[in-house]
Amino acid sequence: MSNLPFDDTTDFANADRGFVTALEPAVITADDGRVIWDNDGYAFLDAECPETAHPSLWRQAQLCARQGLYEVTEGIYQVRGLDLSNMTVVEGERGIVVIDPLLSAETAAAALALYRGHRGDRPVTALIYTHSHADHFGGARGVLPRGTEDGVPILAPAGFLEHAVSENVYAGNAMTRRAMYMYGDRLAKAPDGQIGAGLGMTTSTGTMTLIPPTVDITHTGQEEVLDGVRIVFQLTPGTEAPAEMNFLFPDHRALCLAENATHNMHNILTLRGAVVRDARVWSRYLDEAADLFGDAADVAFASHHWPTWGRENVRDFLATQRDLYAYLHDQTLRLLNAGLTGPEIAEAIELPPALEKCWHIRGYYGSLSHNVKAVYQRYLGWFDGNPAHLWEHPPVESAERYVECMGGADAVVAKARDYAEAGDPRFAATLLNHVVFADASHAAARSELAGVYRRLGRGAENGTWRNFYLMGAKELDEGAGTTVLDAANPEMAMALTVEQLIDSLAVRVDGPRAWDKELVIDLVVTAPARSRHRLTLHNGALTHRSTDRADQVDGVDGVDRAGSRVPAGLTLTLTKPQLLSVLAGGGLDGIEQSGDASLLGDLFAVLAEPDKSFPIVTP
Repeated sequence: MSNLPFDDTTDFANADRGFVTALEPAVITADDGRVIWDNDGYAFLDAECPETAHPSLWRQAQLCARQGLYEVTEGIYQVRGLDLSNMTVVEGERGIVVIDPLLSAETAAAALALYRGHRGDRPVTALIYTHSHADHFGGARGVLPRGTEDGVPILAPAGFLEHAVSENVYAGNAMTRRAMYMYGDRLAKAPDGQIGAGLGMTTSTGTMTLIPPTVDITHTGQEEVLDGVRIVFQLTPGTEAPAEMNFLFPDHRALCLAENATHNMHNILTLRGAVVRDARVWSRYLDEAADLFGDAADVAFASHHWPTWGRENVRDFLATQRDLYAYLHDQTLRLLNAGLTGPEIAEAIELPPALEKCWHIRGYYGSLSHNVKAVYQRYLGWFDGNPAHLWEHPPVESAERYVECMGGADAVVAKARDYAEAGDPRFAATLLNHVVFADASHAAARSELAGVYRRLGRGAENGTWRNFYLMGAKELDEGAGTTVLDAANPEMAMALTVEQLIDSLAVRVDGPRAWDKELVIDLVVTAPARSRHRLTLHNGALTHRSTDRADQVDGVDGVDRAGSRVPAGLTLTLTKPQLLSVLAGGGLDGIEQSGDASLLGDLFAVLAEPDKSFPIVTP
């Protein structure tokens, strides 16, 4: 801590630069009056850092909490502090190009209204999604209400739509539950509670929407002109998102870095869960960005945080961010190849002093510790090679045995208290976690563990670590809660492919309940595009394949996954909206069908509903 340059106020000057106006009050509500964004709740950050927060994280929160309309350079504005992400507005010949319309339609509409209140009621003439995460597209309907998108080009990197929606299909329920912890969903905004998430303050909880792209960016160097504004793109797949892109406005000498370079260390594996990112590729794309655009940009801005001005400063910013991800990757591999495991590398690795003292490298969102473990996971997976870890008992069974070996729950709680008082809350948490998983009703263990989590959270420099610890403490004290983010917008569902819709069923099949069930259902989807699909439930697995062969979809014999020729028991001919209705339990009225309609009920009977509030810190 003592080596951090707290006397360097450059970030504060940059975060305030170009300020035009703020939203007052900075409270945004849904149609039903529910508050879905309250930036005024962070007014307490104007004070000095209390003992309940890490001074470095407090500083980052003060910067991220700034809100309002800002001028980046002539003709380019940003609205910051009205959601986790920023919305950027570029003025064209007839109207405006909007970049990344936040997470919720309500916050996006408020951001656009704030801009228009200062610059006039200019129409939206183009929309750009920088990448496939929801806080960069979810507010689309807030800037292009239904019926206004005709003729408006919507640009995104190749593969955007598939990745944008698939994240909500396969592990979406678990990710959403863990995201509650990551952003401190249930924590009070307070010096001893939620003070941000490092990347921004928190996520809005309004209506998530999606308007599909109409123009794909397919290669680096692709140039597009939107409403008279010239843009040169760089594709960066596999970096911060599977589909992402940077781009330059050459006539403005302004570079958009999406979320590839922000004012913190980012995640190689986010704590909510995701596919592990490639730090090596990430670093190389930043190097390419510096080479392509470094001499052509006088300002760099991103979809989070505040811009960097000055050509040399932009080049240095890119180089330092590049070096961070390269160092993370290469040093993890060096130590991995020396035989160290992920946790061992995380304890051993240190950043070079020049990086360690750099504010925009600090681990406010990602962390050196969990990023190193993510790099290890990418290459070697969960197993560290020690056979003792090959077939361990699951948490509850292990906990029961540990507690028994240590003399019972009360003895373990007493020992954990000793470790906490001796300045080792990390091991105290490990011991107390064993007691809670061995006996979730042990009040003393729950209370002690909640206290240790609060202590660890308040000492964390990383915003998401703080939120995880404090959410764990709250859940121990009060029980689990459910998220209020509305992600069930019909446009999100319509963006799924038919294959993804069927996959969403397959991952819900309760295998043991379906072991002895066999059925074959054919789907003939007639619109918006014609496709044919065979669903086979066999040995507890729902498999499917697309086919153009009539004898496999029209009720005639076809080859199922077991290898035998069987007829389809049920064939449904329907449109994609009708399929969505059927999957939502809407019945078969108005749908062409042949065969035994009860098979659909048999399939639905073996589907499990995901638990939206499953326990995390208790068994």
